[in-house]
Amino acid sequence: MSAATKEKKDVAKGFQPLGDRVFVTYTEELERTAGGIYVPDSAKEKPQRGIVQAIGKKVENVKVGDQVLFDKYSGTKLRIEDEECLILKEEDILGLFTA
Repeated sequence: MSAATKEKKDVAKGFQPLGDRVFVTYTEELERTAGGIYVPDSAKEKPQRGIVQAIGKKVENVKVGDQVLFDKYSGTKLRIEDEECLILKEEDILGLFTA
């Protein structure tokens, strides 16, 4: 496990989603234009890809550590220790990324 992944897991420490909810942190993606210019965070849309950090007891199809794709307007956004996070229902997850 990389240091970045371990550090992100600490964000969910002590937090347990209820029911069918999933706690997700956004994955870091550097976005570049075709000309090679990096797009600043303030100009980017929020990512639709994240890593599952914690799951509720009724969640059946995802597990902690899965990379998931979700609709950009789904869930409840929050900030914990300067980390942008998302709590969403399992049904709002569109799919899993496989290695």
